[in-house]
Amino acid sequence: MCRAENIKVSGITISKKDVRSKQLEDERGEKMKNSPNFYWAADASATEEPHAGRRRAIMKAHPEVKKLMGMDPMTKYKVLVSVIFQIGSLHILRGAPWYTWLFCCYTLSGSINHMMTLAMHELSHSLGAKSVLANRLLGIFANLPMGIPASASFKRYHMEHHKFQGEEVIDVDCPTAIEGWFFDSAPKKVLWCLLQPAFYALRPLYINPKKPGKWEFINIACTVVFDAIIVYFYGIVGLLYLFIGTLFGMGLHPVAGHFIAEHYVMNEGQETYSYYGPLNWLTYNVGYHNEHHDFPFISGRNLPKLRAIAPEFYDDMPHFHSWSKVIYDYIVDSKISPYSRIKRVTMDTNQIDEMNARGGLVR
Repeated sequence: MCRAENIKVSGITISKKDVRSKQLEDERGEKMKNSPNFYWAADASATEEPHAGRRRAIMKAHPEVKKLMGMDPMTKYKVLVSVIFQIGSLHILRGAPWYTWLFCCYTLSGSINHMMTLAMHELSHSLGAKSVLANRLLGIFANLPMGIPASASFKRYHMEHHKFQGEEVIDVDCPTAIEGWFFDSAPKKVLWCLLQPAFYALRPLYINPKKPGKWEFINIACTVVFDAIIVYFYGIVGLLYLFIGTLFGMGLHPVAGHFIAEHYVMNEGQETYSYYGPLNWLTYNVGYHNEHHDFPFISGRNLPKLRAIAPEFYDDMPHFHSWSKVIYDYIVDSKISPYSRIKRVTMDTNQIDEMNARGGLVR
């Protein structure tokens, strides 16, 4: 049976496409009116996220980039060494003075656990193993030393961030209007940086909650068992070393500068930024962020090769060499705030509800 393509409104026959287009236009206007301080991709030419077009152009100019696609076999070894390092640190720091413990918690545990969040990021794209199942399990394993379950939920939201970058409601990487309104001064922005772990954990539940699936429950069970083992052998202090390290590493920490550097508008009109500094060595090259969004199926290990193949697309784009400087500029520059994100509306409420009813892009 064919679905009707037209409907009658007040005796006038109009297409469903026109009705949906009008609804989308009205919703876009309403959302822009409610949150006017964000950067909005308002016209039709700007509503598509910028990476799809550049990907097509690069593929046309450099078809050899296809050879870079695929998983990195070294990822699983990096994850294994990192988890062993964290457990070894617990053993070495037994009985250490509080100031030594605190210093190592910030520098070592913070850095390694943030590295594990970016291992989870790499694995969410299935770039660490050949099968989807192996990537999911490796992601949960990388998640263990963080002390809190995150891998399964992260994958679900992150896939939507890529496909619907900046999409109001769907892309929970974008701050809320409340964050922009409240964190409007340098001292408050320092607090915002410190609270980044809380915002990344709670913002999705507020903006676009999802019903937990089986992988969330598997993730939670594995984390609880691992945490119990840590408490059994190293006490509550051992678990705090891992958990607080996660908070430190995702808060006011040099590596956490990528949270701001990736998509906060520092150069008006530019939506995504790359970082070409040494901390890429610890972060699976997540700093190559334009390259990553252009080709999310190329592993972090090969992103520098992508830039080398297609320098005309990347070298002249504004980019960063210091994540610490990004954090400093974000805090002291009154023109930069949680509002400094480009948002777009390409899906109406019905489309969003339909996608969420299916459990999102990924379950």
